[in-house]
Amino acid sequence: MKYLMWLLKAAIFFTLFAFALNNQQTVAVKFFFGTLWQAPLVLVVLAAFAFGLALGVLLMMPRWWKKRKAARRHPADASAFGSSKSVTDNPSTYHHGL
Repeated sequence: MKYLMWLLKAAIFFTLFAFALNNQQTVAVKFFFGTLWQAPLVLVVLAAFAFGLALGVLLMMPRWWKKRKAARRHPADASAFGSSKSVTDNPSTYHHGL
């Protein structure tokens, strides 16, 4: 299993390396007000991926913080984990599908 993971990682690396070698032509990215950025295509793709990843993480952070605060305010009942009684043993917790 360990060697299979290394083979998978090596295959991904060489695929990305071949992608980078095949996309070295210079491209121009035009921004607002006449600003121009010229770079190899692989760097433009990498920059777009990194920007999207960073934006996604930043947009998810308020939700993560909110859930973290809620988890701190209402910690799980420690006695429920130690008991051998199941939740389904209590008839008041049965759900009848209505």
